[in-house]
Amino acid sequence: MEQFDFTTIQKTLPNAPGIYKYYGAQQNLLYIGKAKNIRKRVSSYFTKSNHSFKTNELVKQIRHIEFTIVQSEHDALLLENALIKEFKPRYNIELKDDKTYPYIVIKNEDFPRVFLTRRKINDGSEYIGPFTSAAKVRDLLEFIKQHIPLRTCSLNLSDNNIKKGKYKVCLEYHLGNCKGPCVALQHADQYAMGVEQIRHVMKGNLSGIIAQYKKEQQQYVADLAFEKADMMQQKIHSLRNYRSSSVVVSPRLGDLDVFAMASADDQIIVSFLAVRNGTITNSGTNAFRLKIEEEEAEILSQAIIYFQALYSSDAKELVVPVNIEFGFENHQLTIPKTGDKKKLLEMAQTNADYLVTEIKRKKRLHLAENDYVNEELLPKVMESLSLSQLPTHIECFDNSNFQGAYPVSAMVCFKNGLLSKNDYRHFKVETVEGINDFATMKEAVGRRYKRLIKEKAPLPQLVIIDGGKGQLGSAMAAIQELGLSGKMTLVGLAKNVEEIFFPGDQESLKLEFNSDVLKFIRSIRDEVHRFGITFHRQIRSKGTFKNELEGINGIGEKTAYELLNRFRSVNNIRTATMEELTELVGSKKASLIARHFSK
Repeated sequence: MEQFDFTTIQKTLPNAPGIYKYYGAQQNLLYIGKAKNIRKRVSSYFTKSNHSFKTNELVKQIRHIEFTIVQSEHDALLLENALIKEFKPRYNIELKDDKTYPYIVIKNEDFPRVFLTRRKINDGSEYIGPFTSAAKVRDLLEFIKQHIPLRTCSLNLSDNNIKKGKYKVCLEYHLGNCKGPCVALQHADQYAMGVEQIRHVMKGNLSGIIAQYKKEQQQYVADLAFEKADMMQQKIHSLRNYRSSSVVVSPRLGDLDVFAMASADDQIIVSFLAVRNGTITNSGTNAFRLKIEEEEAEILSQAIIYFQALYSSDAKELVVPVNIEFGFENHQLTIPKTGDKKKLLEMAQTNADYLVTEIKRKKRLHLAENDYVNEELLPKVMESLSLSQLPTHIECFDNSNFQGAYPVSAMVCFKNGLLSKNDYRHFKVETVEGINDFATMKEAVGRRYKRLIKEKAPLPQLVIIDGGKGQLGSAMAAIQELGLSGKMTLVGLAKNVEEIFFPGDQESLKLEFNSDVLKFIRSIRDEVHRFGITFHRQIRSKGTFKNELEGINGIGEKTAYELLNRFRSVNNIRTATMEELTELVGSKKASLIARHFSK
């Protein structure tokens, strides 16, 4: 392959800040970078000799260089970030988007609705977030609903429609969850005050709301409306409790963003905390995969842009673990040594370190797909269990039921020490009634290997039954009926003390608790638990939804299953907003469902 002659263009590169782009032989974009001085930065790729293997591979592929001059280092950082997201060059870190994160939206409409959404669209509405947990958003919305009544309907509340008297108050009004703007019982300026209070709640700024409630309380007392004054006192108490349950550092800190870093092989983990008015209002952690060697400050600068765009942050003070020389000349960078900011940095560091620990744990236990195989582990399993063959194919079974209902079994498969998710199987129990773990295990094992025999597929060398002697005996009975005795090894893993049983043996095998073999077997057991419980919850949800929803007059089987597919559990539908229900089943059925769950 013809080598790129950098010396022919070196002098044409500007001594100015900007971004540069490297292209390959087929004009494919390889890498986008930023620089205080484009000529010096690009030259370093071709003149230094101590690059990593991946960087050397990048340099070998470069056939064309382009650049863009910008006015400031921060402009270069923003442009680099935008181009990486758009073109996703092979050698740049991976920057994820925010399409799946939940937001709280304040709709751009008369008497704005406030609800949870995962669709951030350019419709003029205000989106607050994103949040890392939908449950957290629902809890926040429930708190808001109890203190700041707003409408949940999707009616067009224009002045003209309200004046014409087109609407009537609904159940939400009678429940006290709405003040009736649809029939002019609440004016637009009063409603707007409530929306503004919501913005303050989102930012953790509750002092202004509490002060307003105190003022209203005093007026109720002056008017001898003691019942209303007591209700206002309850709201004040609830707001104070809500503030105390938040992580409050110090009101003197103001607004700042905190970032910490940790490394895990070819990934950099960055943890983020948003502090507003001295309170932690949001947080997040993300893994950025490295494609070539880059300095910590380089990665951190990309991460800051990522998080601040994701969370729509405009904080001008950044608490960071290392100095960043590029792109944040308009921000105050703080590397704290003591005090509250140091504690915040340590908190963020704890979250980053935890994610690194999880990544390493999964790799160590071989729970990450497409990961390396510990060549010594499977021989250790073979030796410890006295197997006649190397267990390159392992399967594990587990049962699950709920008070005798919805019995199911699950099977997971490991090949060469790694998950083989395409081979995972669920079994809805067909021949067993009530609680009978032994018969359920026999049916699942029998169906699995009867199918493999029919398909002439390879059998596993090792089968793990999650349970003691009873479950193992039932599984062995199924194997004997299929004529597979001696063609695979079955063992039972007792649930409590994690001892291993072999068919026919009186004594169990007790491996060292911290041995690699028992950790590996334990990880397989944990995986089948996770897989089985997930399936079991789905089955239970179907039964729960169908029974409860079809009991509502006007809700049939088709609607029940539509709700099931969308919301997954009866609790989720109970807490869903009218907006979400209406979007799926229409306003009439949504009202029926909301009325049912409000009883």
